[in-house]
Formats: sequence, C-alpha cells, structure tokens
Amino acid sequence: MTDNIKLGLKENWKQFTILVIVNAFVGGMIGMERTIFPQFAELEFGVASKTAILSFITAFGVTKAIANYFTGRLANKFGRKNLLLFGWLIAIPIPFMLIYAPSWSWVIFANVLLGVSQGLTWSSTVVMKIDLVGEKDRGFAMGLNEFAGYFAVGIVAFLTGYIANTYGITPYPFYIGIFISIVGFILTALWVKDTRVFVHKETATDNTSQLDNVFLETTFKNKTLSSVTQAGLVNNLNDGMIWGLLPIVLLTLNFDNANIGIITAIYPTVWGVGQLFTGKMSDHYSKKAMLFWGMLLQGLAILLIPFSNDFYVLASISAILGLGTALVYPTFLSTIAQATSPKQRAESIGTFRLWRDLGYAFGAVISGVTADLFGIQYAIFLIGGLTIISSIIIQIRMPEQIKIIKECIEVDEVKQALQINKKIQIIDVRSKEEYELAHIPNALNISLQDLKQKISQLDKNVQFVTACGKGGGRSADGAKLLKEFGLNAIWLCGGTNKWLNING
Repeated sequence: MTDNIKLGLKENWKQFTILVIVNAFVGGMIGMERTIFPQFAELEFGVASKTAILSFITAFGVTKAIANYFTGRLANKFGRKNLLLFGWLIAIPIPFMLIYAPSWSWVIFANVLLGVSQGLTWSSTVVMKIDLVGEKDRGFAMGLNEFAGYFAVGIVAFLTGYIANTYGITPYPFYIGIFISIVGFILTALWVKDTRVFVHKETATDNTSQLDNVFLETTFKNKTLSSVTQAGLVNNLNDGMIWGLLPIVLLTLNFDNANIGIITAIYPTVWGVGQLFTGKMSDHYSKKAMLFWGMLLQGLAILLIPFSNDFYVLASISAILGLGTALVYPTFLSTIAQATSPKQRAESIGTFRLWRDLGYAFGAVISGVTADLFGIQYAIFLIGGLTIISSIIIQIRMPEQIKIIKECIEVDEVKQALQINKKIQIIDVRSKEEYELAHIPNALNISLQDLKQKISQLDKNVQFVTACGKGGGRSADGAKLLKEFGLNAIWLCGGTNKWLNING
C-alpha cells in the first residue's frame, strides 16, 4: 500500500504547492478583519469600550482553539481533506454576515464561525504538509506554510485598509472575503488529496518515543512540548493585543486608514516573508535559541510602542515584531513534529494549537480590561512583559535535545510495520545454534561477533531491528553498533521469546 509513497518536499512538490496556495487563502480570511474592525465596531454599532471591541477576538480565539484541538484528534479518523473542506464551507457565509449584520452580537457570531473555520482549515494544511515532507525539511515546510498564510494576512489587511479609506468601512472590504472563501473551497475540492497514507509510511520506520497522554504531555509534562506550548500561547496573546489595540493607538495619533493599514500590515507581512528563511533555519540551527530570541525580540518591540508616535518608528517596530514572530512560528511546529511520533503528531499539534489560539482570547480580555481600567499603554506594557517572561521560560525549561528516542521497539509495532512496509529487516544476533532452536520468521542470522564485518553488505535504506533471546543484551549492543555505522537500527523489546510467546 505504501511501497510507492515517498516522503519529501521535492517528491511531493505539486501537492505541497497546492496546499501552500490554499493556506494563503486561509490567511486572507483573517486579514479581512485585521485593519478595519475597531472602526467597524465603533462606526457601525457604536461600540467604544476596548473590552467590548476586543470581544470579537475573544470569540474568534476560543472557537479557533477548540477547532484546532478537535482537528488534531479527528484528522486520522475522518481525513485531513474532509476537515479542510468542511472548514471552507463554514467560511463562505462569514463575509455576508458581516456586511448585513443588524447588531454587534451578529458580528460576534460571525467570528465564532471564523474561528471554527480557521481551526479546521489551517490545522489541516499544517498537518498535511508535515505528513508529506518527512523529517528532513519540516522546518522549511512550516516556513512556507506560515509564510503563505501570514503574507496573505498582511496583503489583505493592507487592501481592506485601502478600500475602507477609499470607499468606506462596509461593504466593499468584505467582498474580498467572499472571493477568498469560494475560491479556497473550489481549490480544495478539485486538487487537494488526503495525506494519511504518508503517516503510515513514516510510522513504519520511526523510533520516536510515544507519549503516555498527548494532552498532558504537550501542555504540562514534557519539557520540550510544554515550553513550546506556553510560548505559543503568549505569542498569540500579544498578537491578539496588537490586532485589537494597535489600530486604536494609531487612530489616537490621528493616522488615516491608509497609514494604519500600512503599519498594521508590515507586522504580518514581515512575519510571513521572514518564515521563508526562519523555517529553513530551524532545520539547521538550535530550535531553542530561535524560540528564545524570537520571543525576546517580540517583547522588546511591544514595550517600545507607547514611546513612539512617528510613522517610520512605528513601522520599524512593526517590522521588528514581525521578525521576532517569524523566528518562532515555524519553529513551534517543526519542534513539536520532531518531538512526537507520527501516530501522535496530529493530536499533539492540535493540543498546541488549542493553547496557542486561546492566547488570542486571553490577550484580548487581558489587554481590553487593562486598557479600560488603566489605559492602553499599561495594557501594552503588561503584554510586552509577559512576552519577555515567556522567553526566559524557554531558556530555563526547554532542553536542547528535542527528540526522545525509545530504546527498543515493541513486537506489535514491528509486526504492523512489516504489513505495510517491506523495507524492515530483523537481524537475529545470536549464535547459529540458538537461531536454529527457535527464531523469528524471515529474520536474518548474523551473530554479534560477526556483525561488524558484515555491515558493509547491509542496505542503508532499510530499518533494522536487532533481536536476541529476551532483548536488551546482545540485541541492544547490535543496534548500537549499526547506528555507529550510520544505519537506522533499534532493538526488539522482549526479543525472540516475546515474538514467539516463549516464557522464560
């Protein structure tokens, strides 16, 4: 079933490119609201409270977070493409609801649907790209994915600001959303293919240790995963504040919609374009260092906002903020993909994205309430401080070694792998006499003392599983030796006895 399936960016570039384009349309749906919504709230519905204005981000963040989690859990069951299509179906009525909304509560409901749609669509494209590329180019793949999404956020944010400045806040800016949702659905329906079969391919040869409880490990227990998760939450917490309060700050400085559109668009545009480079960097440089410096840059940039009123200074701050976010965003996803087994990856990414996008809601509530009680600049200082604290947590808690390799592989895992992938070879490292007494079917007998001499005859493209009697003695030594010579090897838990159900 998986013999003709090959993992890799080059091997799957056509399908990967389609998914990049689809994710650009996904990002464009958020960009539709990015610049104009605070004015939309005040001019169309008379909503002036910062907390009330930011309620649309709260609704969006909570529902997107929940949709992220269930997309991760349901992706293996119902298929990535089906969830992606369903997400687009939900997106189509949203711009019509915003155009004809009779009340602010109607707008809130539209953002509930937008959150569900974004969770289903963006999570699906993330998981599908990770499925396609394998381990080698994961960071680069995530960089391309997030570049497409957030570059589109920036472009559409600029367009809506320009259109609003020229033709008014409504309805013209929302016509972009109608086009995006319909074309996104058509692209997905006609050209996107499901990628679950690629997971089966990778699972056959993967030796990443599985998590006992994906939700708890990703949220709290696993030092790598939980460090990434808290940083993701804080990243979107500050993004929620920037989304809601930056346009208000710029309005108080008497910038017009066109200039507000430029400043607010620079941040996601630099964020998007930067990921073309930072995604690839995360494949070669320390992920921990990239996460630390990215969060620190964001925090420092945010703290500078209240001290600035010049257009070019604010544009520069927006660019620095985008650069910091570009350093962390693809690195979040590539780190989680590296630290989890293929079977659990979708659920772990779903859990991460649950907490990350709850950051939108937390950011909107915290910054809105703080702004109403103490003023906007105190809200900005608070969010900037929390972002710097997050960088310190990364530095202290996250280990440099990301991937936890399991020492041995279970018998059932090998049997399942053999059913779907023939490029697995069991090597019995016992003596010829022991082998002849009882052995695993089709196991190759090379005694431990002869193994080094025969390594040159072994195929480097094969996953080797070493076995002895009970496992952990000669088989562990054999797997270690094969790894030293660059072969993919792991020893069999319980050995030949467990495979054949022999006691003793």
